[in-house]
Amino acid sequence: MQLIQIIFYVFIILLFACGKKNEVTPTKSNELSIDSLTSRTEIKEDRPSPLKMTTGMIDGVKITINYGSPAVKSRQIWGALVPYNEVWRTGANEATNIEFSKDVLIEGQELKAGKYGLFTIPGENEWTIIFNSVWDQWGAYDYDASKDVLRIKVASKTHEPLAERLDFIIEKNEIILVWEKLEISFSVKAK
Repeated sequence: MQLIQIIFYVFIILLFACGKKNEVTPTKSNELSIDSLTSRTEIKEDRPSPLKMTTGMIDGVKITINYGSPAVKSRQIWGALVPYNEVWRTGANEATNIEFSKDVLIEGQELKAGKYGLFTIPGENEWTIIFNSVWDQWGAYDYDASKDVLRIKVASKTHEPLAERLDFIIEKNEIILVWEKLEISFSVKAK
């Protein structure tokens, strides 16, 4: 009888522990994988564009990205929902923020350790990535270009298959944003 009770309690504990975990790990191909050790994404809230947190390491630097993850929902995204040549919060709801535990080189340009608002200016073929000193704000409504710490330009490319939700991936020496059929990335290296 005692053995059956122990097995029952272990089963309940395992069931509770598995039910509490809400972690997924997107890979570059936007498939979910628990085996990837490079990047981990955690869903932090249940809302239409859930708040997510992606963490990972590049070159000994811990990187944390917090962002709202909107869905495509059969909408035209680029040049419509997200206009070209305008500052975008790079997600939904709150402005996306990114934190580096150590000084880094972003596409070869220096950026001090710390937390930044991560804004972008989407273009049809080229994007501007913006690291702004004001990281805690709603959307890009109060975005102030005078608070920019670093701007870089990167090319966009096609992403297959369609990524229904916007996600950030930390992989090898890159931070990658994927959404719909588009991908942008930038390199990170410890300074």
